[in-house]
Amino acid sequence: MSTAAVSTSPAPPEEPWSPAEFEARLRAVGEQRYHHLHPFNIRMHDGDLSPGELRRWIANRFHYQRHIPVKDALITAKLPTSELRRMWLRRIQDHDGAQTGEGGIERWLRLGEAAGLDRETLLRADSVLPGVRLAVDGYVNFCRLRPPLEAVAASLTELSAPDLMRTRIDAFERHYPWIDAEGLAYFRTRVSQGRRDSREALDLVLRWARTHDDQERAVAALRFKCDVLWSLLDTVDGAGRGEPA
Repeated sequence: MSTAAVSTSPAPPEEPWSPAEFEARLRAVGEQRYHHLHPFNIRMHDGDLSPGELRRWIANRFHYQRHIPVKDALITAKLPTSELRRMWLRRIQDHDGAQTGEGGIERWLRLGEAAGLDRETLLRADSVLPGVRLAVDGYVNFCRLRPPLEAVAASLTELSAPDLMRTRIDAFERHYPWIDAEGLAYFRTRVSQGRRDSREALDLVLRWARTHDDQERAVAALRFKCDVLWSLLDTVDGAGRGEPA
């Protein structure tokens, strides 16, 4: 009795999504998984955080902020052309400043001071929670170890950041007037910077992801970054449970 031949040829690769569908899938990650949906952020924007909770978030988020130029330096080193490196270097300057007293890190320190935190304490990172350190280290190492497509795709949380910054400015002005308005400069600056940065990064990801596998890896990288931000807030939120309101 004859047996039918069993095909051992590999399945053909899946066709890549169209640019429009690929972009829609990237944007859907932010809509569904960005940390604007985290209960801690919702409570922040509803005005339900105590001064202690808000200060804890500012101090721990600063640990993330000060590592943004570090991860961007790692990404810059992976970029293949002078044009791309110049573009990404601007992100480092946005956070580190062109000189002392400028940049996003300085603006975050001033936010901390406006909230009653000591600058030197923030810089020493005495109050950074272990889970926050792990989340930030995970993101920095991701940018160190993964190829440019994935490292850049992870930055696309910036697609959702401008709307979050506008919401946050309104919430702080409405619910936390004890924080001096000048301390909100970081949020105001990131509205325009985030819009520009996300547009540049999205263009790169759409051009670089030529296969379906490339596209899947880019979407997974963005999911990972959302998980980093979510884990950071989980840690900050959990540290305050049981405290008096």
